[in-house]
Amino acid sequence: MTFGLSVLLSGFQLFAQNQYEISTDAKTGEKVFKGIISRDLIEKEPSFKWYAENQKAYAPLPIALTQLRKNADSLQLVIFMGTWCEDSHFVIPRLFALLDQSGFPKDKVTLIGVDRDKKTLSHLSEALNVTNVPTIMVMKKGKELGRVIEYGHDGLFDKELGEILSGSR
Repeated sequence: MTFGLSVLLSGFQLFAQNQYEISTDAKTGEKVFKGIISRDLIEKEPSFKWYAENQKAYAPLPIALTQLRKNADSLQLVIFMGTWCEDSHFVIPRLFALLDQSGFPKDKVTLIGVDRDKKTLSHLSEALNVTNVPTIMVMKKGKELGRVIEYGHDGLFDKELGEILSGSR
């Protein structure tokens, strides 16, 4: 399973051109991106004003910065989000700000959009047991080290991410 997951995600990175579909959320009228998406796609979507708003005044916790810098060469992040989801609206822009400040390689991040039922193309959310978004999976050599679900146990996603990377969680 571990090797298969690694190959699967690597393949998505290589061929990640338009591996998503766009629909409109019946509840909010917002665009829903489902499948393998890019940060660029989210940042440049004019209707996603939440992205820029939620990066303002964010200061990452030092543990997260230190651990991301220390482990960047050996990690892959697999992130599930909902473009309709308020928790994703809050966490994902801050996560990308954290990754930028730490110098984490962009090619080691896979971003996957889900619909309100937490489904995605190719059944990835089901295969990886993703039930809430955002979910940040930390992978090393194809093996999951841990995951941060929504805001994390303490309400600080970056603290929990740093703890996973340091081995203290």
